[in-house]
Amino acid sequence: MAFKSLVASDSVARYVNEEMLREPDVQKRLRAETAGIPHGGMQISSDQGALLSLLVKLIGAKKAIEIGTFTGYSALCVALALPADGKLIACDISEEWTAIGRRYWREAGVAGKIDLRLAPALKTVETLLLQGGAGTFDFAFIDADKEAYDAYYEGVLKLLRPGGLIAMDNVLGSGPNSESADYDPATSKMHALNLKIRDDARVDAMIATVGAGFMLVRKR
Repeated sequence: MAFKSLVASDSVARYVNEEMLREPDVQKRLRAETAGIPHGGMQISSDQGALLSLLVKLIGAKKAIEIGTFTGYSALCVALALPADGKLIACDISEEWTAIGRRYWREAGVAGKIDLRLAPALKTVETLLLQGGAGTFDFAFIDADKEAYDAYYEGVLKLLRPGGLIAMDNVLGSGPNSESADYDPATSKMHALNLKIRDDARVDAMIATVGAGFMLVRKR
């Protein structure tokens, strides 16, 4: 199974993802099934999933939201890390892709922790804010259409409590070098958002060079 990484060699990526992770069998099988479908490359890698799980446990998260669920691997990682009374709101627009995840969520015994909202994520965020959700979430994961990342960031930042954490995938885009031949408008927008977050007085942040780049943001 291929692993995406902008900074690690193939041998290092295999070592990290295949030899050094304790990944439950149900997660492995979900990753394997996803790798065989169209757009399977959108799935996060196993080391990214392990990082999400660890972050959720480190901050003692009980209430989380993810923007972009795809086939449910990241949701499974987060839900398994949440306590028994924890809740994850998973936002996506595809019934077909999320149906794959639902099967594995049930098998893993975490379906009751996951509230799947099949609607545009910004509308779901707006609804949560209107329902008094501002400042009540502990953790957020963003991995969806890159054009809307800035709007997602602003929305989930409102939902987060002080001390809450956001993780955003793919923040390195096609790479940080604007002279690169594969540098595209989406990468340019991501670079602009990275700079905005770097200078945002509302948060503390850094980019972890795992996978295609994880921006970790702590709300002050």
